[in-house]
Amino acid sequence: MIGHYNRVTAPKIPQYHELMWPALQATKELGGSATVSEMNERAMASAGITEEQQAAPHGEDGRMSEVEYRLHWARTYLKKIGALENSARGVWAVTDRGRSMSEPEMRAGTKAWRDSYRERRLARRASQVAGAEGEEEEEVEGGWKDQLIARLLQLPPDGFERLAQRILREAGFVNVTVTGKSGDGGIDGAGTYRLSLVSFPVYFQCKRYKGTVTPGVVRDFRGAMAGRGEKGLLITTGSFTREAQAEATRDGAPPVELIDGDRLCDLLKEFRLGVEVRERIEQDVTVNPGFFDEYQ
Repeated sequence: MIGHYNRVTAPKIPQYHELMWPALQATKELGGSATVSEMNERAMASAGITEEQQAAPHGEDGRMSEVEYRLHWARTYLKKIGALENSARGVWAVTDRGRSMSEPEMRAGTKAWRDSYRERRLARRASQVAGAEGEEEEEVEGGWKDQLIARLLQLPPDGFERLAQRILREAGFVNVTVTGKSGDGGIDGAGTYRLSLVSFPVYFQCKRYKGTVTPGVVRDFRGAMAGRGEKGLLITTGSFTREAQAEATRDGAPPVELIDGDRLCDLLKEFRLGVEVRERIEQDVTVNPGFFDEYQ
């Protein structure tokens, strides 16, 4: 089933520049570094983002919520002004400049960068350089992810389940099976995960959603696992609300691991399933004017 969202009554969501300071503060509070999900969760709480606001999807595929999309741009600009940096593994960290940066300095730095970017863009247009309008759009994590999610949403339910089966096998699970039928209490399949000398069963459920997954879905899935096992994996093409994430790790309840559309795309890329990756070598070219002195 593919979920839908009523955009007519969609709540107002803070713009990316209004989320920059909460994002920077969140990273500081988390010890100076954070994953995207950790930063998002803390920043949303700090900014007072409601569950209703989280439910608003970005774009037609719902791979991420509108809040997550704007937090992405908040991180992007914090990086551009030198307040944050990120590693190849997706961990974001506060820089020396970011540690001492005040909110007014952050806003001034953002304005200065945008003014500079605007001037560079106008200069390129004037010189008619091909592709001049694409720089800022290329910063978005994933034009390819949007395309990939759109393709995944076209899969039939059983096809999406079989794809999940393939992903789990690639990730090291064994004896991965798909129920292949409805009415199995919300369990779409199961597999065994081996961790060193220990192995344990994991049950999974697939949600081919446009939009967000709510805590009720997590509770229903956990209920379906009752009496079968204590490890669950919930996979969706959409995203999870903050409340759903909290429910997945609630004290006293069996934990449920969450894989949202963004992470699903990363896994498909990592395992090269439907995604081709071509490495590019970039060159920095500078001119040495002194070389030409002997030809004067």
